Amino acid sequence: MSGAKGGGYLRLGVNIDHVATIRNARGNDHPDPVRAAKLAAEAGADGITAHLREDRRHIRDDDIARLMDEIGLPLNLEMAATPEMLAIALKHRPHACCIVPERREEVTTEGGLDAAGLHNHLKPIIEQLRDAGIRVSLFINADKRQLEAARSLGAPVVELHTGSYCDAVLERQSAKRDAELARLVAAARDGAALGLEVHAGHGLTFDTVGPVAAIPELAELNIGHFLIGEAIFTGLAESIRIMRRAMDTARAGGQAILDRDAG
Repeated sequence: MSGAKGGGYLRLGVNIDHVATIRNARGNDHPDPVRAAKLAAEAGADGITAHLREDRRHIRDDDIARLMDEIGLPLNLEMAATPEMLAIALKHRPHACCIVPERREEVTTEGGLDAAGLHNHLKPIIEQLRDAGIRVSLFINADKRQLEAARSLGAPVVELHTGSYCDAVLERQSAKRDAELARLVAAARDGAALGLEVHAGHGLTFDTVGPVAAIPELAELNIGHFLIGEAIFTGLAESIRIMRRAMDTARAGGQAILDRDAG
């Protein structure tokens, strides 16, 4: 999969974790996250993302096995940098693995991975994943030091944490919103200049996705919790279609601005 340099097509990865969260609330098999993944594919998703956490609070091991067997889209396995998760990734060999920070007590991923500080720990894990033919991504904050660390580690992809920008929009903090968006724009540009493929995600909604989708260097957005929540009101397929249209509209608008400025 190629990058989105110059404002080309922006891929949508749909995270199906929270279908599993609802299933696990009753301890049975409904609703089925694999069924959700298949529906997402029909609705226009370009890939499926699933985070197998240490505590198995949503996605379970058998979900990963079934996703690998039953879906036709690339699977992006989010994982902590632990021996257990490395062994699982090497067993199933998904299309990609996104290494994320993980604390058992957190409600959701709270920030980016310290790729620079964890260089010696991450390097052998990344090397083993790459040797197995798995595309490695690092989930990082929009920071040039972390981008440079990702390149030094040999990770071809980074995913920028968009949570701070989304929180600022939600809290109506316009100055913080603008500053966080500017950080994302600069990081996407810097990452592309370093030869990295740049993705983004965390907390994106219909109201926040436009300015991020318009960033021409981004190749992919990964969105989950909002789409699953919105599915209660519109259905999962329709929530994905609306998000897909919002991304396409924003990307086309951003390209139009670039073309106008170039002229």
